[in-house]
Amino acid sequence: MNQQQDQLEALHEIRNIMDRSSRFISLSGLSGVFAGLSALAGAAVVKWYLTQHNINYVSDLAGNFSRDNILFLLAVAVAVLILAFGTATYFTARNARKKNQRTWDNQSKRLLVNLAIPLAAGGVFCAVLLYHGILYLVAPAMLVFYGLALLNGSKYTLGDIRYLGIIEIIIGLVACVFVSYGLMLWTLGFGILHIVYGALVYFKYER
Repeated sequence: MNQQQDQLEALHEIRNIMDRSSRFISLSGLSGVFAGLSALAGAAVVKWYLTQHNINYVSDLAGNFSRDNILFLLAVAVAVLILAFGTATYFTARNARKKNQRTWDNQSKRLLVNLAIPLAAGGVFCAVLLYHGILYLVAPAMLVFYGLALLNGSKYTLGDIRYLGIIEIIIGLVACVFVSYGLMLWTLGFGILHIVYGALVYFKYER
């Protein structure tokens, strides 16, 4: 019985070693929580801006949006991205130190490359939408391409990200149909879902 138990423990240890060698498993759940909080803050600022300037999300975003309004939304998006990336880097590096693992290695490089390809394609696609004045599809496109990026990168990190990516894609497709709820669905995808996902990952792997 003891020999069988020792063999099972040895197999479990081998599996852990193989996971560490092929996956970047230091991704922190707290990075997801703070990314979600950043998105919620950004969405609140955008909602306040639209209300203050009496802008209708659908009709005005269909082509009557001024250059100043577009620049403001881009500034908020960049601020949210910087804040989310900064907190993700901090908490992931801290988690890696706790596990005595390197933050920047072959696994993290593969993860970033596989995330970057769909994200770059999505960024170009959103720029094309802006160029043609189809602003109300920018939020759905961001959700869809972000979900594709998570799905593409999930094989190099925690498998839980795969499910987050699938849900993000579904929400993005729903937002393509119900465009009047675009901002609400964007907030759900980038804000609330990130917080829920981050909390689950934190209590599952880091507690």
